[in-house]
Amino acid sequence: MSQEFRHIVRIAGVDIDGGLNIEEGLAKIRGIGPTLARAIVNVLDLDRTMRIGYLSDFMVKKIEDVIANPLRYGVPHWALNRQKDYRTGGYKLLTGSDLVLTVREDVERLKRIKCWRGIRHALGLKVRGQCTRTTGRVGMTVGVKKKPKG
Repeated sequence: MSQEFRHIVRIAGVDIDGGLNIEEGLAKIRGIGPTLARAIVNVLDLDRTMRIGYLSDFMVKKIEDVIANPLRYGVPHWALNRQKDYRTGGYKLLTGSDLVLTVREDVERLKRIKCWRGIRHALGLKVRGQCTRTTGRVGMTVGVKKKPKG
């Protein structure tokens, strides 16, 4: 462990504040939530309360390697954000712009095959079964007008 403190640490292409503890800092990376951050910390046997600014370059590289290949290090497959990938059928962890592009590609595929979810996405309606009678309204206000007094 390095004793020098760095105020900004770059992990997986994201600048992270060195004052955060390791779990909070890893959760700042798009595609990594609190549960996966804790799993990464447990796999590498790090102290959860340690600040991310005190990590050595070796440990930063080790964390990046775990993010790149989580299954090889024993991270459970249910903690990954891409389970049973449409193309490969495998489990993956996507971070950053890869995650954004893949989700956009998935939505476009749903629209292209004209399934129910794709139609709802194309129309800009709620997709996950929520009620839409009174909520989710955008655009012009439609309501009751007051009669002019007189």
